[in-house]
Amino acid sequence: MTNLRTKDIIALGFMTFALFIGAGNIIFPPIVAQQAGEHVWLAALGFLITAVGLPVLTIMALSKTEGSIAILSSPLGKVASLILTVVCYLTVGPLFATPRTATVSYEIGFSPYFGNGNAALFTYSVIYFAFVTAVSLYPNKLLDTVGHVLAPLKIFALAILGVAAFIIPTGSISPAINNYVASPVSEGIVSGYLTMDTLGALVFGIVIIHAIHSRGVTDKKLVTRYAIIASLISGVGLTLVYLSLFKLGLGSHDVAPNAANGAVILHAYVQHAFGDLGSLFLTALIFIACMVTSIGLTCACAEYFSELTKIPYKILVLILVLFSLVMSNLGLTKLIAFSVPVLSAIYPPAIVVILLSFFWKKFNRPSAVIAPVTAISFLFGIIEGIKVTSFKNYLPEIVQTLPLNEQNLAWLIPSLIVLIICVVIDKVKK
Repeated sequence: MTNLRTKDIIALGFMTFALFIGAGNIIFPPIVAQQAGEHVWLAALGFLITAVGLPVLTIMALSKTEGSIAILSSPLGKVASLILTVVCYLTVGPLFATPRTATVSYEIGFSPYFGNGNAALFTYSVIYFAFVTAVSLYPNKLLDTVGHVLAPLKIFALAILGVAAFIIPTGSISPAINNYVASPVSEGIVSGYLTMDTLGALVFGIVIIHAIHSRGVTDKKLVTRYAIIASLISGVGLTLVYLSLFKLGLGSHDVAPNAANGAVILHAYVQHAFGDLGSLFLTALIFIACMVTSIGLTCACAEYFSELTKIPYKILVLILVLFSLVMSNLGLTKLIAFSVPVLSAIYPPAIVVILLSFFWKKFNRPSAVIAPVTAISFLFGIIEGIKVTSFKNYLPEIVQTLPLNEQNLAWLIPSLIVLIICVVIDKVKK
């Protein structure tokens, strides 16, 4: 029986952590902190529940199914399970998340030097995806390239930023604004929920399992154990990074008053803390952060669609990278406009499937419980998706009166009600 060496277990945890931390994870907490003001740690509590807790639970759930979303969602039935799996992979892969890593890393790190022209973005994205392709073509070496090299570089850069946030403060704490005044915890929960890391975790599960297999570990119990350890290491890392970024954004009002987004705060802070070298440091950090996430997404999508279609893995890597290259040159605004409604619709059913997977053995017929609850969460997820489009005015008035509608969690209470009903029926009918 093959066991992982300690250094490989640590590298696996580092790799899992690095896969999650993209540009969005780095630029989002500072703006939450600035807007939450004196209520920042209440908002942080809510944020950590959904931005750390849910992704870690997702990896744990997938560790028992060899990283397969299809097995995890099997109680939905073959057709519904296939649709959910394919949509998850496409959405957080070549349709949105992978191209976004290139677009965001360019806009944050390189546009100050090369401008916002189409030619500059195209040249950058070609170079960027050439790196992604070079690493993604060899998934069995992922633990070596990402776990032992890229992830430590990423962690080192984040550690510098995190330590600086505590020893080089920026200024006074600003008052809370918007929903952070009255309900900082629930607003933090929604903010963490909207990072979409849980969907990312659904895709990364297969990458983590294959990384364990690449070291010759085949025993299912050991694979599950190592995946759970990796998820816990990544959870600790994510928590430390988010707390330091909240601290960074907490006093940022003096250097970046009323910032439009977290990127503005980060630029202002690194300039304040490190001078002109700060911009170069931020560029390197964002580049590595996005690169690792893009590699993970490309490998995961190629692995899944290779199993589904029997097309060779390396050919799929090239197809996915070329598609992502084209999509990245549409621009960030169009990418977001296209993807957010889809993400809003599939996130609720994905959460339901993940959480209920831990209770399969408690149900007499898991499909009779999980399928109806997932269906109702998907129905309300579609409503959430419509709410962020130009068709929102066509929704009936009653939608606006639903509990937790303002927090984008209108699906939660109906799903809980259907869950209770289905569990009772399941127990009574046996």
